[in-house]
Amino acid sequence: MKIAIILGTRPEIIKMSPIIRICSKSSKVTYFILHTGQHYSYNLDEIFFQELELPKPSYNLRIGSGTHAEQVGRMMINIEKILINEQPDIVLVEGDTNTVLAGALSSCKLHIKVGHVEAGLRSHDRKMPEEINRILTDHCSDLLFVPTKEAKKNLLKEGIEKKKIFLTGNTIVDAVYQNLKIANKKMNILKKMNLKKNGYFLATAHREENVDFKERLSGILKGLELVYKKYNLPVIFPIHPRTKQNIEKFNLNLPRGVNFIEPVSFLEFLQLEANAKLVLTDSGGVQEETCVLKRPCVTLRENTERPETLKVGSNILAGTDPKRIARSVDLMINKKTDWKNPFGKGDAARKILQIIEKCVA
Repeated sequence: MKIAIILGTRPEIIKMSPIIRICSKSSKVTYFILHTGQHYSYNLDEIFFQELELPKPSYNLRIGSGTHAEQVGRMMINIEKILINEQPDIVLVEGDTNTVLAGALSSCKLHIKVGHVEAGLRSHDRKMPEEINRILTDHCSDLLFVPTKEAKKNLLKEGIEKKKIFLTGNTIVDAVYQNLKIANKKMNILKKMNLKKNGYFLATAHREENVDFKERLSGILKGLELVYKKYNLPVIFPIHPRTKQNIEKFNLNLPRGVNFIEPVSFLEFLQLEANAKLVLTDSGGVQEETCVLKRPCVTLRENTERPETLKVGSNILAGTDPKRIARSVDLMINKKTDWKNPFGKGDAARKILQIIEKCVA
């Protein structure tokens, strides 16, 4: 059996890493990696393969930035050619990016089975491009690997056949456990940055609905400054190129106490997450990672497609209002970290491969 693994961004590389590793060990499958190159920064992208000890992609389309239509269109043109040549039995995509949508649509049109890893997530906010990508991908997939019972319920409500849906847990648990071991062998970013465990906050912001709007981006920055003023702990902020560009475009003042650093590797970021006092983010993946790592999380959004984190108490929604961000940190900073991880035991990749072997002729 031949499996095509299509990915294109940092979160996809991370969450597909356990599947790539288990495919590499299997005698029953062959596979290849098709990388769209949706991310255009080396630090955010290609270096992960080397650091995570993963094989290089067989194909890299180097699509780069562009409008949603431009990205998806260029991807589909190139993906289609490769799939026609390779003739895989199934294509795996993960998550909610333009790469995921392009990979699923291209495969579906060629009558190649599609497996969607992390299916069924819903923010119920169609202003988010990721929400559109999730919905369309789910509805053209043949095998839907859901991380939680909540995700399964979402799919059943939308009329997707029960026989297509498989509860596997989330590969982020596998990835966190596996990759933190690699990180701790290779590096010590706390020593490098002169940081102490629980002695700093960690922050990220990259979503277009936040950073492309002056008022929302300004609110996030002011909120981080309020947090610093109250707790006198530095806020470490690995800055996404999009966020950096818009801070300059909007001529925003840099908040006191916030240390903007260049994007770090995933392994370094994982160490920063695991040792932070608290994490503030608009990233879905980081909400999951902090839950697994037992670190309190404040989400800089009004909604989340990870409601399980809210239910277990590892996360709170703060939006982008500065005072609300500060209040949310007050609520979470001394939170007991004895919540139960809702995303599985770290065996999602094994389950996914077993299901593929059983269901794909």
